[in-house]
Amino acid sequence: MVTSVTNFGRSGLSDWLMQRVTGVILLAYTILIVAVLLVCSPDYTEWKALFATTWMKTFTLAAILSVASHAWIGLWSVSTDYLVKHVLTIKLGPAIGAQANLLRWLFQAASAVVLFTYVVWGIQILWG
Repeated sequence: MVTSVTNFGRSGLSDWLMQRVTGVILLAYTILIVAVLLVCSPDYTEWKALFATTWMKTFTLAAILSVASHAWIGLWSVSTDYLVKHVLTIKLGPAIGAQANLLRWLFQAASAVVLFTYVVWGIQILWG
C-alpha cells in the first residue's frame, strides 16, 4: 500500500481541488499571453514593460507556482499508480518489481528536484 507521505494535499479531494484551481490559473495566464501576442504584437521594449509591472510579475509567479504544484500532483499520481510492485513485476519482471518502492522514491525525488529548480529559476528570472 502506498502511503500519502509524499502526497501534496494529503487527500484526494484537496489534490483534485488544487488541480482545478491551478488549471484555471494556467488557463487565465495562457489566455492573457495569447491575447497580448495577438492584439498588441509587442516588441522587446513593450514586452519588457509589461513584465516590469507588479501585477504581471505576481500573475506570472502564480502561474509558475501553479505549474509546479499541478505537475507535482500529476507526477505523484502517476508514480503511485504505475511504480508499484504488481505493475512493475508484470511489465519488467520480479527483480524490478521488488525494487518498486525505491524506484518510486527515486522518481518522486527527481521530480521534486526538477520542480524546485524550475520554481527557483523562474523566480530569479522574474524578480531578478
